[in-house]
Amino acid sequence: MAINSEAISSQAVTAGAAETEQPPPAAKPSWKSTAITWLRRVLILAVVGGALYYVITRWNEVWATLSTVPWWSAVLSLLAVVAGVVVGAFSWRVVVNDLGSPVTRTRGAQIYLVSQLGKYIPGSVWAYVLQMELGKKVGIPRARMFVSSLVQVGVSVVAMLTLGMIALPKMLDQNPRAVWLYAALPISLIALHPKVMTWGVNLVLRVLRKQPLDHQLRWATIGKTLGLSVLSYVLFGAHLWALATASGTPDLGVLLLCVGTVAIGLVAGLLFFVVPSGAGARDVLVALALAPTVGITAAAAFAVASRVMFTLAELGSAGVAALLASRHVKDLVAQPAATPENTAPEKSEDPA
Repeated sequence: MAINSEAISSQAVTAGAAETEQPPPAAKPSWKSTAITWLRRVLILAVVGGALYYVITRWNEVWATLSTVPWWSAVLSLLAVVAGVVVGAFSWRVVVNDLGSPVTRTRGAQIYLVSQLGKYIPGSVWAYVLQMELGKKVGIPRARMFVSSLVQVGVSVVAMLTLGMIALPKMLDQNPRAVWLYAALPISLIALHPKVMTWGVNLVLRVLRKQPLDHQLRWATIGKTLGLSVLSYVLFGAHLWALATASGTPDLGVLLLCVGTVAIGLVAGLLFFVVPSGAGARDVLVALALAPTVGITAAAAFAVASRVMFTLAELGSAGVAALLASRHVKDLVAQPAATPENTAPEKSEDPA
């Protein structure tokens, strides 16, 4: 009985200790973080609500425009977006390979395409956070992923500004204050120099208290990244051009306008990061740039269709990439595990 009473007493003490050792309550968010969170929500509601109001009140005119687009033109437009998204993944992979051991095209596409879904969370930083975590899972250090994204975004902005010069004259008719973009281009071109870009990356790393790059970025790396970025945005412009000229005669001038418009729209979406994937900013610029050519109602319809196609392309490509990744993991699991018998080196048959 003495043993039982001691056991009961010990259990009681343990239970009491468990009750007293409760985790501390979570700290309440500060008023600043709460205000920022609500500001983002209000902006999202304002942008989405304004777009929905415009589309709903003019739905008959919008649908009349979209119904004139042949199915084959819509399919070609969607394929152009998908191709542009995939080329963007290859552009990012060029920088990743310059900073360390090579990453295969399949693995690079899987990391990049899946991480792009982070753009649909308010605050574009989540795409890069997801990118770093996905890279870490396959053995790529977070610092390398961060620097790769930093360089790729910088080069992409230069590509977008360069192509945006095509559409800027028409955009200035609608918004003369956008003239500052002319000054941004030469500055961004200077930043493409390997020495300047390496200095900028090391400055960011120093602020974050990280180790600097172990070598200067190469001309070949920046050139390939820039070329693939330009190709990606040209494909995005071709997607919009396929919609805008579906019911008329294809025009090279409209193609150039669409390429420049999408490029400038993507820059605006990148700057307007408080809403998911820059929602609203790019769409407004697309509508304003196309309005003198196809009319404001048709331009708004094409901007809405473009947004939907971009979402479908990014969701679809990310889904395919995730499926391929899961199949790769299943194949690795299905392989027989290594054992000492089949991994040990064969013994020599020669006599000692």
